[in-house]
Amino acid sequence: MIRSASAPVAAVAAPPARFRDLLVAEWIKMRSLRSTWWTIALTALFVVGCAAVAALADHDDIAAAGPGARQSRGFLPFDAFPPGAYMTLMLVAGSVGAVTIVSEYGSGLIRTTTVAVPARHSVVLAKAVVVAAVWTAVGTVISLAAFLVSQAVLDGRQGGVSLTHPGVARAMVASSLLAPVCALVGLGLGALIRHTPGSVAAALFTLVMLPPLFSTSRQWSADVNHVMVVSAWKRLVQNWGDLPDIHHVHDATVPGSWAVYAVWPLVAVALAVAVVRRRDV
Repeated sequence: MIRSASAPVAAVAAPPARFRDLLVAEWIKMRSLRSTWWTIALTALFVVGCAAVAALADHDDIAAAGPGARQSRGFLPFDAFPPGAYMTLMLVAGSVGAVTIVSEYGSGLIRTTTVAVPARHSVVLAKAVVVAAVWTAVGTVISLAAFLVSQAVLDGRQGGVSLTHPGVARAMVASSLLAPVCALVGLGLGALIRHTPGSVAAALFTLVMLPPLFSTSRQWSADVNHVMVVSAWKRLVQNWGDLPDIHHVHDATVPGSWAVYAVWPLVAVALAVAVVRRRDV
């Protein structure tokens, strides 16, 4: 008996996407958005410019106060790492982190992504890895440039310090990691809210507006303040010891501030994974 030539042929299933493939795909998505790179470039110029302005403002004061008095008062880190500029960096990183995931829901691209990769948690983890890597590189470049520019200005009055100066390395690492921490927090908020204005507003409130609501003059309020990212950053760039008791200020600890840096992104990514797995079924 002769078999029919039209007998069905079994389809060959495509191999599942590897995590490395997901990383490449997420990197291509981020790299293709010109607005992201323009935003990063403008933010970098703003932060470095603020550091230069802060150093110039203190430039003439060194002659009167003297470098020794200046360093003992702990002003140097805030010349290289001005709080206002770094709060702006926090907002930008948090907003871009949120948009990284919200934009796919707004454009409908998430449907294609989930069809191609049913393991949604792997997609979120790949986004988190790419976001963390990019913003760590950006934060490192910005912090190093801000430090070098500010100290070059202060060197005119022999007030600059090197990277080996006590407290500088810790401040540099904390400032470099501030951007990826905030970007991952934004990613978690974006996965939860899935609305661009709402996610950006939530990032603004959580990262910058909420901490000042809790004073450090009372223990319970200070404890809440110290678990905020911006408060942890300020403590880590602070190059003087705990504040005297006469000021009635409860200062955060350095180990506790590093713990804040670790917990916030971990919780944010875990939240994003949990939300995506529960909703997108």
